[in-house]
Amino acid sequence: MVPRGANLAVLEREPTPKDIMCGLDASGGMPRAIRKETLEVLALARRFNELVVRPGALELDRRKHEEPDYLPWDFVHEANSWGLYTMFIPKLFGGQGYNLPALSYMVEELGSACTGMANLVGVHYLGVATLCSSWNMRLMNKVMRDTVEGEKTGEPCLISLAITEPGAGTDVEEVELVSKATVTCQAKKVPGGYVVNGRKIFISNGHLSTWHMLIAYEDLASPETSTVMLAVRNGMEGFSFGRQERKMGQKGCPASELIFEDCFVPDENVCFSASEAGSMKGSAERVTMQVIDSVVSTSRAGVAGFGTGVARGAYEEALRFASETEVGGKLLINHEWAQCILAEMYKNVAVSRLTYVETNNANGMYGMFKIMQWKPVYYYLKFVPRAVIDRVVQPLLDLPAMTWLFRKVMFEWQKDSDWQCTSGWGSLAKFTATDAGVRNCQLALELMGRAGLRHDRGAEKHLRDSKLLQIYEGTNQLNRLNVFKCFIGRQVPEAQVFED
Repeated sequence: MVPRGANLAVLEREPTPKDIMCGLDASGGMPRAIRKETLEVLALARRFNELVVRPGALELDRRKHEEPDYLPWDFVHEANSWGLYTMFIPKLFGGQGYNLPALSYMVEELGSACTGMANLVGVHYLGVATLCSSWNMRLMNKVMRDTVEGEKTGEPCLISLAITEPGAGTDVEEVELVSKATVTCQAKKVPGGYVVNGRKIFISNGHLSTWHMLIAYEDLASPETSTVMLAVRNGMEGFSFGRQERKMGQKGCPASELIFEDCFVPDENVCFSASEAGSMKGSAERVTMQVIDSVVSTSRAGVAGFGTGVARGAYEEALRFASETEVGGKLLINHEWAQCILAEMYKNVAVSRLTYVETNNANGMYGMFKIMQWKPVYYYLKFVPRAVIDRVVQPLLDLPAMTWLFRKVMFEWQKDSDWQCTSGWGSLAKFTATDAGVRNCQLALELMGRAGLRHDRGAEKHLRDSKLLQIYEGTNQLNRLNVFKCFIGRQVPEAQVFED
């Protein structure tokens, strides 16, 4: 029913904004088989939790505290044997081909037991997403098939993202801000490739990864127009590992320093360069921002999954404590004040989950997942035998025309409103879920009192783990500004973002 006094012509002329249409559009646009796949992922994640994560979470946290340089290779080999590092790699590249939105459900499940261990799995897919954002089909095929081979041989081949620098953290995730940062990792073009000098810090899974998606800059004075993405493999001359950071939480997942000293990266390992961005329709800054946003739109949904998981873990610890502890002659759970706290914690978990689900809807309709969840492509890859894909489709991926086609579709044909929607929802989910995770941990300690401070209870570990979630993948302050930029500021022509 049209509201009284509404101008019908205006209503017909102004389409409903995408930010409130993701779930509605997705209800009819997504393949129905995704639901069954996601349930399979959840069942596997729960078994992995019960058999691997919960039994070892506190022990890994304690060991990393006592031996800061310890690397959890045992866990990585176990996850590799369960197929967790190929689960969300498309069948096109040799993986198991589960739908990427299901990753958020998996990391929530793992994060409810241990966010550090969840990161040992989930951060690998941050590297995968970064590689995929370049749409360099030849390199995507090469690197991801290395991971598949690592599963077969029992030698894990993880992928990391190397972006943060000593003088440039959150700023590198926004084109408007990177020019104000102090970037020092330079990739100088030379015949046959690039020579890289500089350092990257706080690189999750760095010491455990075989491939590193390196973000560097050809011109340090103009990083916003000279960004280059390189695939660096362990063993390349001039590349080495530095120290591991000493962290308060998420101790199980190493945060590494990567060092590049006259490291030569051949042209065949260039995922994406400034010259390629400049050759496309639109400015180099716009294309670079599309690449960055396609990564963070998906990775922030994953961080929201971590946040939901730690919120749920804190809630479950508080619920368990309230169900077995007597106060004033009756169980704590039968006190109304405790029931109100538990209801608030449950709400935080439920709302956080809804935000990452909606973010994945946006990515499926308008972002990185769009091609893989297009029904003809989805069902072709699902039902055509792997041998046929490897024999018929895989050779085509090395053709330059394939990279050109995918970049045409994902960059030049993508509307501004599409990537603003996915970017905005990614940021909204990220700060909503991670703030909720911290808040639930605080509420758990309030309810549990001194018992919550005991390491064997798990609640204090959840709190230590939760704080980092508000910082990586862009601080929550930056993500709030990004929501303003994508959803609010564009409605007000006078609004300016990142101008202070």
